[in-house]
Amino acid sequence: MRFARRIDRIEPSITLALDEKAKAMRAAGRDVISMAVGEPDFPAPEIVQAAAVEKVRSGDVRYTPAAGTPGLRKAVAEHLSHSRRAPYAAEEVTICHSAKHALSGAIFALIEEGDEVLVPLPAWASYFDLVRCAGGTPVLVRPHEGVRPDLAALARAATPRTRAILINSPNNPSGYVYTPAEIEGVVRLALERDLWILSDEIYRALVYGGEALSPASVSPEARARTAIVDGASKVFAMTGYRIGYLAAPRPLAAAVAKLHSQTTGSPNAVSQHAFEAALRRTPPELETMRRAFAERRDLLLAGLAELGLPCARPEGAFYVFLDVSAHLDARGSIGLCEDLLEQQDLVLIPGAAFGVDTHVRLSYALSSAAIQEALRRLGAFLAARRGGAHAGSQPARSRNQ
Repeated sequence: MRFARRIDRIEPSITLALDEKAKAMRAAGRDVISMAVGEPDFPAPEIVQAAAVEKVRSGDVRYTPAAGTPGLRKAVAEHLSHSRRAPYAAEEVTICHSAKHALSGAIFALIEEGDEVLVPLPAWASYFDLVRCAGGTPVLVRPHEGVRPDLAALARAATPRTRAILINSPNNPSGYVYTPAEIEGVVRLALERDLWILSDEIYRALVYGGEALSPASVSPEARARTAIVDGASKVFAMTGYRIGYLAAPRPLAAAVAKLHSQTTGSPNAVSQHAFEAALRRTPPELETMRRAFAERRDLLLAGLAELGLPCARPEGAFYVFLDVSAHLDARGSIGLCEDLLEQQDLVLIPGAAFGVDTHVRLSYALSSAAIQEALRRLGAFLAARRGGAHAGSQPARSRNQ
């Protein structure tokens, strides 16, 4: 059977493979703890839920314009004008089924066969495959010290074929927040080389000190070549609502709406109404959630330090990117995560999925009790791996038999 070449360009998801194995183990009765999930463990805010129910009960749940409802586009534009300190109009916003949908739309609207996109590592795995699927080449640029963008290396990697830079701050998988100087460096490179900036800002409001600067905030010239990708899933805990947006100069926003009109049609009417409610009046639950994540981050970092695993302190999102190079065998981070799942019923994501094979990603979007148990299992696993097996290093499943 023959498929289009674009399918062959896509790599199988390491994350999904581990997740499927973990689900099978749970179904078999094993007590699996997952630190793999990139999803808040909180319900959507009350005003979001109420707005969604209101919309359903109104009976007026129909197709909307491909670019989204006028009300939501205006609400997003007003939100951006305030939060990014740069003026946005509703016509510069295209509502999408998710932030990933917005990003894929921007990539397909901008990238052609032979184009290159600079991607500072570590980076979300979907970036690589979306660029490849569009016919482009992701140019992966190694970081400083495991997480910090190397601006000099980015400049060296740019060629006449380079079309865009794809950045993500706060970063998945590291939680790293680009400094203002780093954002300004990205803008400088984009202006010098006539590049687009694809700025994934889905975690922007989940910052635990200071703020995450958007390239669009740097100058009018930067804003004119920046495509902001954002949505409701992380900050508003609306993952299942599947709603996001692209904010960009009008020609690009219109091009993405045109593409989506022929591929996916209009965004979900109920989710648009609920998202607009959240943007019109900031839900009080957001600050409660942010504080909980900050406390869990500190708990996880303290526990890792006790295990002799110090790591860079994440200032945003809800991930820790841990250097485990001292504990790897020839199979790298994938092998370590496979062994950890089998021996201790604990799911982490291998750094290989993010382009940095010496690390693993831990999510702290789970309860404090689950984090503490996960730390115990990780410590037992590493002790056994070093040859110092003890009673606590027995597989977690034995405690449940």
